[in-house]
Amino acid sequence: MEVFLDIQIADELEQYQSLPTDEQLQLWVESALADRCPFDEPELTVRLSAEAEIQELNRDYRGKDYATNVLSFPFEAPPEVPLPLLGDLIICAQVVDREAAEQGKSSEAHWAHMVVHGCLHLLGYDHINDDEAEEMEGLEREILARLGYEDPYQDEAP
Repeated sequence: MEVFLDIQIADELEQYQSLPTDEQLQLWVESALADRCPFDEPELTVRLSAEAEIQELNRDYRGKDYATNVLSFPFEAPPEVPLPLLGDLIICAQVVDREAAEQGKSSEAHWAHMVVHGCLHLLGYDHINDDEAEEMEGLEREILARLGYEDPYQDEAP
């Protein structure tokens, strides 16, 4: 599967040191979509944002006025328009790095988790109820293990 990835980096992050490379983002997206995506050549945007931008989006679209780690905006084309566009992921660099430090994880591992998590949301997975959360977290564990990362939920109580 070839994924067409539009990577955008907010101007505020020009000097930010711990952003993933384009190659890492591509690998993580392709790994998340493999064998799950309805398109042969899907397209999506990954935007690396600063806190103010993601807080505004979180407030405006989810009614939650704080900076979050990742937002997913799935694209739903009308049935008569066969576009392979999955949607947009917005990932906040500062929040991801802060959470990685708080959770004792490497920044890279947490970035990979957030990309995989966001991609699964674009595919329709969710974690609103326990059954959905169990399925989605199981997929995240499987994908991240194949990429060589530890279980992102290993320190959480069952």
